[in-house]
Amino acid sequence: MSSLQPVRGTHDLIGEAQLRHAHVVQTARRIAGLYGFDEWTTPIFEDTRVFSRSLGDTSDVVSKEMYTFEDRGGESLTLRPEGTAAICRALVTNGLTQSLPQKVFYAGPMFRYERPQKGRYRQFHQIGAELIGAAEPLADAETIAMGRDILAALGIAGDTVLELNTLGDAESRVAWRAALIAYFTDLRDQLSEESLARLERNPLRILDSKAPQDRALVADAPRIGAYLTEPARAFWDGLRSALDLLGVPFRENPGIVRGLDYYGHTAFEFVTERLGAQGTVLAGGRYDGLVAEMGGPRTPAIGWAGGIERLAMLLDATPAAPRPVAVVPLGEGASATALLLLQSLRARGVRAEIAYRGNAKRRMERANRIGATHAILIGEDEVARGVAQVKALDDGTQAELALDAVAPYLAGRDG
Repeated sequence: MSSLQPVRGTHDLIGEAQLRHAHVVQTARRIAGLYGFDEWTTPIFEDTRVFSRSLGDTSDVVSKEMYTFEDRGGESLTLRPEGTAAICRALVTNGLTQSLPQKVFYAGPMFRYERPQKGRYRQFHQIGAELIGAAEPLADAETIAMGRDILAALGIAGDTVLELNTLGDAESRVAWRAALIAYFTDLRDQLSEESLARLERNPLRILDSKAPQDRALVADAPRIGAYLTEPARAFWDGLRSALDLLGVPFRENPGIVRGLDYYGHTAFEFVTERLGAQGTVLAGGRYDGLVAEMGGPRTPAIGWAGGIERLAMLLDATPAAPRPVAVVPLGEGASATALLLLQSLRARGVRAEIAYRGNAKRRMERANRIGATHAILIGEDEVARGVAQVKALDDGTQAELALDAVAPYLAGRDG
């Protein structure tokens, strides 16, 4: 058994890793609540069609990275590779398309079969937010601002930059797509094999290519700004104005694209230089056609997701675990009273522990080892008098308190 290790691309969350992970989730949950987002939890696996529809059959995620299996009933199931499709499916399944807008926060594990590397795992974790049912640019701006506020609450906003682009409306993208096809067709003998395959099927994805020969061509490719319709340009102007009013700085990056037809208008990424090649920590965009892919009506929506592992890596310090107090009974005659005091402390919200065995010296050693702020010493004499000795372990000061005063006293102190 000693040779067993976590499956490649997975990792245990213990100690410092768990503290960082929990801090990211708890902070995001708190800020999302301030913006009126409610938390949803969807199943870890779904009908495979949820993701093949939403991500596109030809995408790398669907064709190469999904953990898909057939269950004993012959159903094709997939461990979720992302959260947005599952949220949209849940919206339709639960009959909520007539109760809009819905503002949803989520957190949990996702699964993709890809090469593990720093900050990227096969089981990874994300926080995410979806604002479903609002078509206005203010909805996009507010959702982006919430992401920025989460980064700020984590103390890492200064290490990230918001990059922003527009994908226009459907009419804009049709004209842009035609221009891209014409441009890349003239250069097809210089394209990588992968981009050649994308040219007819999905030319926007060529703009995402990492192949060196493609990157040089992409730099001079047509930009969507020249093809924006008046409504699309008004949306783009409204988004930037709202972000300015909300105090969210950004830089425009026309290289941010999304390859699927249901994406439109806003696309954005919060990026950092502190994580090397894995520089995107939170990204999203507008996806007005995805709910319809799940069988619902056409519904406007904007959302984002952030990688918890990457966000945790950016934290300057590991959040401190709450320090406990230690209840130290001295003699068998004090055990019952110690247990009652232990529960009264916990009822007051005080983290409290007791050593199960050992003499007074060994129990005090354990109190120091677990980082206790106070040791509460109760002997038979204290039981008889209805008191306890409360010792502050940081400075050694000690006070005698009535038993019923111990919990209120410690509940009112920091740490």
